[in-house]
Amino acid sequence: MVVNFAGEPRFDTKSAALSKFTQQVLILRAAAERLGSSLFDIQRLVQADVFDSELDSANELAKRGFLRAAGAVAGVVLEKHLGQVCRGHDVEVKKKDPHICDFNDLLKREEVIETPTWRFIQRLGDLRNICDHDKKREPTKDEVVELISGVAKVMKTVF
Repeated sequence: MVVNFAGEPRFDTKSAALSKFTQQVLILRAAAERLGSSLFDIQRLVQADVFDSELDSANELAKRGFLRAAGAVAGVVLEKHLGQVCRGHDVEVKKKDPHICDFNDLLKREEVIETPTWRFIQRLGDLRNICDHDKKREPTKDEVVELISGVAKVMKTVF
């Protein structure tokens, strides 16, 4: 502690050092948060690019008449995107192997999406199930095109 000529405290070196140290800690915390945020943004951009590429593949498969495969690819993209949205909103997914409907219900329950979007995603999940599971009938080209364009819409509007 620095004192004046009368012996009164003029400058407290301990509190000054503590103040500077606290500032440095706050700067480091802010830098760490910013770095984490930037890395998350980069990850989202790369993931979106991969999803776009996969949707391009689904479109190409559909054009060539491989409708089930095209719908399956689009469904996987939707499922991955919804999982990413859940992580981005800190929505806890308890199920070991969640599917489109699981993510969709969680996002609605946590009020990340509204009812019309939830219904739209439900429809896309139904179309995906026709492509993946329903062996009683083949998916139509219109259904697969609807699925692919719907997934593209969800990727651009739900994040």
